[in-house]
Amino acid sequence: MAAAQQSPVQLSGIGVSPGLVAAPVARMAPGVPEPALEVLDPARDLERECERITAAAQEVKKGLELSALQAKGEGRTLLETTAQMAADPTLTSSAQAMVRERRLVPERAVWEAAGTLAAMLESLGGYMAERTRDVADVRDRIVAVLTGSPMPGIPSLPEPFVLVAEDLAPADTALLDPEKVVAFVTSEGGPTSHTAILARALGMPAIVGTGSEVTDQLHEGEIILVDGTKGLITLSPTEEQLRHAKELASRVRVFNGDGGTMDGHVVQLLANVGDGAAARSAAEANAMGVGLFRTEFCFLDQPLEPTVEQQVAAYTEVLAAFPGKKVVVRTLDAGADKPLPFLTDATEANPALGVRAYRTTRRDPEVLDHQLEALAQAQAATEAQVWVMAPMISTVEEAQSFAEKARAHGLSTAGMMIEVPSAAVMADKMFEYADFASVGTNDLTQYVMAADRLLSSLADLSTSWQPAVLRLIKQACDGAAPKGRPVGVCGEAAADPALAVVLVGCGVASLSMTARALPDVDAVLKSVTLAQCRELAALALDAATAEDARAAVRAQLPVLEELGL
Repeated sequence: MAAAQQSPVQLSGIGVSPGLVAAPVARMAPGVPEPALEVLDPARDLERECERITAAAQEVKKGLELSALQAKGEGRTLLETTAQMAADPTLTSSAQAMVRERRLVPERAVWEAAGTLAAMLESLGGYMAERTRDVADVRDRIVAVLTGSPMPGIPSLPEPFVLVAEDLAPADTALLDPEKVVAFVTSEGGPTSHTAILARALGMPAIVGTGSEVTDQLHEGEIILVDGTKGLITLSPTEEQLRHAKELASRVRVFNGDGGTMDGHVVQLLANVGDGAAARSAAEANAMGVGLFRTEFCFLDQPLEPTVEQQVAAYTEVLAAFPGKKVVVRTLDAGADKPLPFLTDATEANPALGVRAYRTTRRDPEVLDHQLEALAQAQAATEAQVWVMAPMISTVEEAQSFAEKARAHGLSTAGMMIEVPSAAVMADKMFEYADFASVGTNDLTQYVMAADRLLSSLADLSTSWQPAVLRLIKQACDGAAPKGRPVGVCGEAAADPALAVVLVGCGVASLSMTARALPDVDAVLKSVTLAQCRELAALALDAATAEDARAAVRAQLPVLEELGL
């Protein structure tokens, strides 16, 4: 009651996962403190101290692997990736060298070795720069084992809470329990970070990139209101605000598998999946099919190219969940934020602009051949309607080459991703060969705005509400229309209910998203007609800024407030 007697104070950040919840603050425990610069006593056995480092790293690796077994989908992948970092000999061997050469205590040696490795990854930029968070997480865990300190991680409390942290390591984010952690707020991060993407997959309201000046004002045990849609944090919320949040949280919306507008214009609402478990969950959520099967998720922990037989098994598990329905399969999107040891070069100076995705066929064409062969076999073993597309198509020649290769393997419906601006600009020519296209808004936005989508300081540029991005999507749809080719969207933009209306107004035929977003997107689309979608798209396309576009569209969609979106 005391909280309600104070005047509410609002703070802001970047809303990355919609929803409105109220709960007390629980702050992430401070990280493991930096060990003192100490040297070993002359009587200590250096090799035994080195062995302690190896043993601690193995203990951390096993702990992360056990956690991965409890996680699902992208959460499992993130934990497995962090476990690989713990097993990386680069970190442990560097630390052991410092023990032998400088007689540093093991915990200090691990700390310094991790600092050197993080600086090297930071200098590479892109995905490799984001791995510095994994390095810090593994460092803290190994130091905790060596010093007998508590393992860093999410607090365990009996009641639900809002988690407040500087940032969340992938290993922490992957184990978030939505029953206990009802929302989170971080001072760092951006809208397309792994943390934000996983929050949307969990259906958990989240705000990132607030800056420490905001998170410093969020005190342990204090009840706050988190609006993940607007990016607003309310301190001392009123009783009415708390009642409204509780009412919204009690509503349960479901998707019945009949996506479309109020006047009956069909919009396929599909799911993004990475493995069989995610596909089955999407089917249970009544997704109308799969709009993005990220095949590389099956291979991220593989040092060698999986055999055709292994691939057939992985693909069949996904396809079997959607008999008679469309499953859009993206061939390996390797490189940049998803390196595969058997296919990509992690030392590229700028991997986001390098040999990634379809471009890997320039030097390793057989990997794509093996994948298409496996997909054809999986298709024959199931009743799914397989549509296959290649990522990072940049030229008409690439669109033609991929379509012909896919069809030669017996995959009759062959398309492309539109992530590179040239593909949108040349769409009319591309669709002479591609049967369909799917817009990857995360990468398209990154390339249009020349802003690294993993860089939180440029988060304001990394939004698909940017009019320049929307105009390219409209241009792609206009290029497809005369040939009757469908264009979908499978980037994070598809899960934004307000932006979904704009995309349909631009001519988009399908929207693919995390299964948890299906009911919200469906509810908003069913509140408008196709004509209204086109009117709202015109407003967004004519706006001067991303914020103007978003505000203009939301102002015309009162249903968003009613639904708490």
